[in-house]
Amino acid sequence: MKIVLSGGGTGGHVNPALAIAGTIKAHEPDSEISYIGTPKGIENKLVPLAGYPLYHVEIQGLKRKISLSNLKTAWLTVTSVNKAKKLLLQLAPDIVVGTGGYACWPVVKAAHKLGIPTALHESNAIPGFAVKMLEKDVDLIFINFEETKKVLKYPHKAERVGNPMRGAFEIQDRDKARQELGVNADDICILSYGGSMGAEQVNNEILAVMRDYTSKEPKIRHLHATGAIEWPIASVQFKEMELDKFANLSLVEYIYNMPQEMAAADIVICRAGAMTLSELALMRKACILIPSPNVADNHQYKNAKVLADKNAALVFQESELAEGRLAEAVRSLVSDSTKRKKMADNISEFAVNDASERIYAGLSKLLKQN
Repeated sequence: MKIVLSGGGTGGHVNPALAIAGTIKAHEPDSEISYIGTPKGIENKLVPLAGYPLYHVEIQGLKRKISLSNLKTAWLTVTSVNKAKKLLLQLAPDIVVGTGGYACWPVVKAAHKLGIPTALHESNAIPGFAVKMLEKDVDLIFINFEETKKVLKYPHKAERVGNPMRGAFEIQDRDKARQELGVNADDICILSYGGSMGAEQVNNEILAVMRDYTSKEPKIRHLHATGAIEWPIASVQFKEMELDKFANLSLVEYIYNMPQEMAAADIVICRAGAMTLSELALMRKACILIPSPNVADNHQYKNAKVLADKNAALVFQESELAEGRLAEAVRSLVSDSTKRKKMADNISEFAVNDASERIYAGLSKLLKQN
């Protein structure tokens, strides 16, 4: 199989593509896989590390406010498709797959114009702009949430496959993880984080939870990751609040063993990106979600609401986090093991542990039909 993958801007678009690539390679070691992204996206770090050739098409997203940048976007919208055509003629793929973000729009559009079979993967509950613009042209749309079909104009093209994931989340065992981390069997583990870069308000709220609640409960092990940007400020606050004196509290910049820590956790407090929610579902975790307000179309809140509507998560927007409200929510989960189990059972219904395999099967079937 010769395949071109495209998607960029964030790891939430790139990592699913790389998970698909890994599965294709596992089935077909001689397959030729190329990646087309933008010159500035995170794909420039992740794709070469994964060992795949990376090509560029310059494209950028529209600004919501009136901006001169939108004039450049309009120009790139035309020129990027032509450049993508030239790249595809050079690479001659059997199929092109886009995993979201504006980076994939010109590539998938060009593939359609060239008569190359195409597919999309949408991680979020509500499709992003690129997927909305491309759904008419593509052959297949792989989705993470069943609810996504309700907002697609061409739902007959959609197949729920889950979210293809990289890493070791699917092979972690809770008891083994807790043993390796030195966690007592009857301790409650709380894991919290606001993303790899960090989120100021999430850090402030978590520090308040530590001060007002978890520091006073020695049977609770609470680990929080501040993120790289917020670490200098949050680490100083942690010490000023004298939280470093409590052995059951830990503050780190980044969690390098996330699958293990999540496996050990009883409660997870985090953002609501599609990849994160897939990990939580796969590992059956009771969770409190604080969607980022700084994302396109408020898609993290829309993701989280799907879970909240099924009693699979507690959800608070940042604007709703009045003094003490998060601590009270944490306390309610800690004190009610039945509620935690019910939430874990409910979120597990969203889990798909073979998403990459399902996508590979769908792509193989599409190729046989063409």
